[in-house]
Amino acid sequence: MLLRTKSLIAFLFLLCLSSVTLVGHLYSRQGAPAAEWLPALKGHHVEPCPDKLDWLASLDLTYPIRYAHRDIIVNQTSDWKRASLTKVDTSLFPDFQTIDLTEDSKVEPQHCAEPLVLVVPAFMKDPSDASHLIFGISTTLRRLDDSIPQILRWLPGTHAKLFVIVIESERVGATEGRENKPAVKADPKQKDELQSKMRGLGMDVTLFDPLRLQDIFSEKYFSLVKIMYDNRNDKTQWINMLDDDTFFPSMPALLSMLGKYDPREQHYIGGLSEDWWSVTKYGMMGFGGAGVFLSVTLAEVLASNYQLCKETSHANAGDIRVMECIHLLTDTKLTNERSLHQVDLDGDLSGIYESGRLPLSLHHWKTKGDGGKGYNLPIMHLVSDVCGECFLQRWQFGKDMILSNGYSIATYPNKKLEGLHLTAMEATWGEPNFVNGSDNHGTDHSLAPTRPKLILDEDKIQYRLVDSAVVDGGVRQSYLHRGVAGDIDSLLEIFWMESKKEVERV
Repeated sequence: MLLRTKSLIAFLFLLCLSSVTLVGHLYSRQGAPAAEWLPALKGHHVEPCPDKLDWLASLDLTYPIRYAHRDIIVNQTSDWKRASLTKVDTSLFPDFQTIDLTEDSKVEPQHCAEPLVLVVPAFMKDPSDASHLIFGISTTLRRLDDSIPQILRWLPGTHAKLFVIVIESERVGATEGRENKPAVKADPKQKDELQSKMRGLGMDVTLFDPLRLQDIFSEKYFSLVKIMYDNRNDKTQWINMLDDDTFFPSMPALLSMLGKYDPREQHYIGGLSEDWWSVTKYGMMGFGGAGVFLSVTLAEVLASNYQLCKETSHANAGDIRVMECIHLLTDTKLTNERSLHQVDLDGDLSGIYESGRLPLSLHHWKTKGDGGKGYNLPIMHLVSDVCGECFLQRWQFGKDMILSNGYSIATYPNKKLEGLHLTAMEATWGEPNFVNGSDNHGTDHSLAPTRPKLILDEDKIQYRLVDSAVVDGGVRQSYLHRGVAGDIDSLLEIFWMESKKEVERV
């Protein structure tokens, strides 16, 4: 491993001395071809294949397996922009080789390829300055502690404040919302310990007891408006409510979205549910799991009339109470930002994660998906440490393979990729709830354009991310396809690393 690390360092240092040539075609978010081609890049040959795969012992693998590996060098270019799909006229992996680590942990590489060079937009390694934002969550001590790995991916070092109402426990009702049952106050010692733990990890977080312990969950959620507004400072421009499983993949993108709006005006920004039935039931509101953003000017109106709104609304959901208070006191209406995702869909959510679109927020990732197993977003998102906003970005390699970075690698046998409308999102999820009398097809208002679901292992062979880790100054990803009909499993591995020099066009 040490020799490999030294070789990689030498490669990066000598990036412009000899040759690795990559030619690809960049497509815009709308799918129209751009005028530029990916640049030809020059690099220095290194030994690209590992001869020891001891980390595979932590994966749930049944040997023998088919295995292939490729190193990717990331080159940041200041005038480059992220695209929904980037086409690369080369294969990503060499041929498979069959390995059995139960017999020998050492591997003799049979098929190796020099590192591949991919261009990404330039990005800042330091966290963005979000000191004008306050985030608010209402949850339990245990759930907040469990949420630390995902909050660590977007909050530390940003100077944004996080205020959390915490209790010890609160029984979840059989229907929406929480039962009107008194909560148990959080243990003061445990609360202080958790706050210290999170602050020690670089988060500007403050834990609060509820304004009234006997309030039901929706009332506690609504009280976040008053708590955040009352604890604002001179920099505060936005107060933002979210759930403990709301994930922000890109703080720069979130700040860019909010930067379109003047916080001195009244703004109510959020995302609708992807499920049209939910919209028709609950209204044109910002759904809480996607994130609800209020300009400080609007927050002032709500906080100043907190008791009136609390007494007027009897909704079982906090995000509905926020909407009802805004409608009671102002003529402000929701500004729907489609990239804020509530994810009120069931079944296989691959279509969302393989769309190439960069989401501003993702929700329900812990429990949604096939079998309710969820998606490990903190692990999936690690690659962004190396390539910025490349999370879930798509690259097509050759005629039959697409990498959806951090989620999957898919191959399309029998030329199934030809003719696919790749700008459209594959509708992999379960059938949305039916709305009687509506012509909306369930998700048209939120996810369109869409295309029909492909048959797995026939039309599409999907390798799903099963592990990702920061090692040797880069990020290693493992994508697994379980063998079907007696076939053995196959594992594709990518090691991402940074170039230290911006590429030069040739």
